[in-house]
Amino acid sequence: MLYFVMHFTGESSFEVKTEADSSDHSRLHARENQYTCTQCEKHFSSQSGFYHHMNIHRGKFKCTECGRCYQSKYYLAEHKRIHSGEKPCKCTVCRKRFTTFSELAKHSRIHSGEKPHICHMCNKAFSQYGNLNHHMRIHTGEKPYMCTVCSKAFRQLGHINRHMRVHTGEKPHKCTVCNKAFGHYGDLKIHVRVHTGGKPHKCSVCKKAFSDSGSLKHHVRASVHMGERPYKCTVCNKAFRQYRDMNIHMRLHTGEKPYKCSVCSMSYTYSISLKCHMRVHTGEKPYKCHVCNKAFTQSGSLKIHMRVHTGERPYKCSVCNNSFTTSGSLQRHKHSIHANSA
Repeated sequence: MLYFVMHFTGESSFEVKTEADSSDHSRLHARENQYTCTQCEKHFSSQSGFYHHMNIHRGKFKCTECGRCYQSKYYLAEHKRIHSGEKPCKCTVCRKRFTTFSELAKHSRIHSGEKPHICHMCNKAFSQYGNLNHHMRIHTGEKPYMCTVCSKAFRQLGHINRHMRVHTGEKPHKCTVCNKAFGHYGDLKIHVRVHTGGKPHKCSVCKKAFSDSGSLKHHVRASVHMGERPYKCTVCNKAFRQYRDMNIHMRLHTGEKPYKCSVCSMSYTYSISLKCHMRVHTGEKPYKCHVCNKAFTQSGSLKIHMRVHTGERPYKCSVCNNSFTTSGSLQRHKHSIHANSA
């Protein structure tokens, strides 16, 4: 039996090769990848599908608005609705309108509950093929999207886009009540519950309610109920209740400092450290002593200062029993007074 492998070699010319197949099994795969586009390496099982695809590279059906090319007049017409705003496809259940019939078909599965795309490894089902594709990367470990700043890799384009805001400082989602801004819409949604008092996540053991699912999971894993620490550092074996805490801890080993000061280029491991540092430039001192009104940039500095008023000296010398308000004062004392003591 003969099959054809067709290669696009220019504006309108094609090179056609014929090859003989020797096994039934090989024929099956040959039919699946019979036609290969040399422009983008895409494979086609039929000649008509291949010819239609080549229209994209030829620019036969090109949008005059944005220059994008399509394989047929039908797909170009569908695309043009994006520019015109036309949405002729209406959902019969909720009346929501869509630009294309394929978008309507995907949306309809929300109402029908249909999930035709099934993972062959864990049998998890999805309503859209794209979601199945993303899910498969959990099994394969594939992370095709890499951050150009810190080289961290991600499974989905959306995830790296959100991650980039760590480096850019962009916070496009703003609370309409207090104007606090967030990098992720999900964080804004959770924050709004501070104003509304919403706590939709309830503990099944003690009935305590939380504003977000992460806080509930943390609560359940805490010593209150389980004491579970499922996330373990691969370097030092330290265990954590939350994956986020382990990720932050890993920076101690990698030396990663993703939070950069826009004024002096100092970088920090933690966002809170950058926030505290910025007060050096702004002059902000939010922590005020209620005794003498002296103000500080950090809560730790205020805590140390309060010992002046309370007389507390928690750091005791093991040699002469002298005590000090700070660990630094104790160390200086040891070096100057007891340097030769052994």
